[in-house]
Amino acid sequence: AYQFSRRVKELMKENRYSQKQLCELCGITEAAFSRYMTTDRLPKTEILANLANILHTTSDYLIGNDIKFGYKQLELLLFFLRLNNL
Repeated sequence: AYQFSRRVKELMKENRYSQKQLCELCGITEAAFSRYMTTDRLPKTEILANLANILHTTSDYLIGNDIKFGYKQLELLLFFLRLNNL
């Protein structure tokens, strides 16, 4: 869970979300969020997916896999690759 909390904090900073804002957007309490950040418990799949979507990444990245890009970033990358091939 250390990897999860470190990555969520990093992405909160990048996206300029406070804990309160992120919790409101995700539909969880600050107490629940705090538990996820300080214990070995990971959020349920739905909450994890919501967090990833809000933070513009993937659930896999949040739980410790190395892929950081979310769908929006991949779409943008494909767009620029297509432009490069014109």
